[in-house]
Amino acid sequence: MYQPRFNKIHHIAIIADDYEKARHFYVDILGFSIIRENHRPEKEDVKLDLRLNDETELELFIKSGAPERLTYPEAKGYRHLALTTTNIEEDRNYLISQGVKVEEIRQDEITDKKMLFFYDPDDLPIELHE
Repeated sequence: MYQPRFNKIHHIAIIADDYEKARHFYVDILGFSIIRENHRPEKEDVKLDLRLNDETELELFIKSGAPERLTYPEAKGYRHLALTTTNIEEDRNYLISQGVKVEEIRQDEITDKKMLFFYDPDDLPIELHE
């Protein structure tokens, strides 16, 4: 019987509402590099393909007037994007200095590693995990 051999994530897609805010947050603050930018008038959006590392990309679909994400209570669907870091305290201080909404550092109950959540301009949760 055939068994798929998935071995890495190619990309993660996020819908944003404001081009300038999303681009500034993901490129200028988080440091993702732009692979390509496509303005798609037929879809009334801009698609930014961003590089996280040699294997993983982030696709930003920026569409003005996109519906708000249901946050509380949480609903079915993807919960959040998680990034690894080697210095969560310095990263937290940097994000705060950039005006990013950041939660306190806490210990992951399962891995006992430091973690925190911060939020993009559309209030989408992003986890930092050390």
